[in-house]
Amino acid sequence: MLRDVLEVLRGYNRFLIVTHMRPDGDAIGSQLALGMVLRQLGKQVVMMNSDPVPPDLDWMPGVEDIRQFDGLAAQIYAVANAQVIVVVDTNALNRLGPGMSNQVANSQAKMVLIDHHTEPETWFDVSCVHEQAAATGQIIYELIGTLDENLIRADVATALYTALTTDTGSYRFSTVTAEVHRIAADLLSRGSMAADEVYRNVYQSRSPTWPRLVSRVLDTFTLLHGGQLAYLQLLQRMFKDTDTRYDDAEGMIEWAMAVDGVQVALMFTETKRGIKVSFRSKGEFAVDVWARELGGGGHPNAAGAYFRMPLAEVTGRVLALAAKHMESEFTESGFILSAEDEAYLSALTSLQK
Repeated sequence: MLRDVLEVLRGYNRFLIVTHMRPDGDAIGSQLALGMVLRQLGKQVVMMNSDPVPPDLDWMPGVEDIRQFDGLAAQIYAVANAQVIVVVDTNALNRLGPGMSNQVANSQAKMVLIDHHTEPETWFDVSCVHEQAAATGQIIYELIGTLDENLIRADVATALYTALTTDTGSYRFSTVTAEVHRIAADLLSRGSMAADEVYRNVYQSRSPTWPRLVSRVLDTFTLLHGGQLAYLQLLQRMFKDTDTRYDDAEGMIEWAMAVDGVQVALMFTETKRGIKVSFRSKGEFAVDVWARELGGGGHPNAAGAYFRMPLAEVTGRVLALAAKHMESEFTESGFILSAEDEAYLSALTSLQK
């Protein structure tokens, strides 16, 4: 796996690096780090995504080199000219976004996957997948280190440190090991920014109207299953009413996870393309199984799915399916649905029919 990817990186000259829609810190950090290293090796590199770099990441060194796919001739040529297309931090074609996914699907380039999500699609020629990795940035770090650790210069290190920090929730998740902390320490020692600078840039750059959005979202907070399942809803009109942007909603699901007794949190976000459902869980409670049943995917403790249907229908479908999993998961530990929950779930089942 790793050896096959290294062979491709060494053997070809023209690369296109892409990642998923609404890219996060791991996606952008991994994309930038790999792109900068390939350029150090004398390769021609284009970095391009369906969506722009979000405002909380536009401070990253080298981010101005990431293009947004606009469908114009120059962009189409850049895709067609690539000998190798490297997909980072996602393993599904549709996650690249409508325009980008069509271009990639029609390309004759060699397809390379570098990722840490489960159940990758099968259209890649070469893959390096490490599902236990804390972030795709960790895999990129190991890959670069195998090439030549001297390639991890200051800006590369900052990109990878950002990838690792954001995808571990600032080193809070179960994927964080002693090895992850060792990697983070090495990246900090090499990087162009201190840890507090990265944290401020990512997490403390909210708009002044952000608290109003938080208030509106928290008003939707709902507990089910005896307080072990919580969900939030974020509607398009909330952004308009509070003069906020989509990026201001980043991380809000953690407010639900912070409630004592909550084992699983869901967030239903209304976007222009459809409904995004985010899943989070604690401990060994695997939510990626639910997401896959709904056409999504992810990690055991963090997953997602997308729908093109009304919010009420999505909420009903997801919660009804969640009920099956919650009931199965907690039966052995004595979990019993309350009469109120039973009535609620009965209504959801009727809605699905």
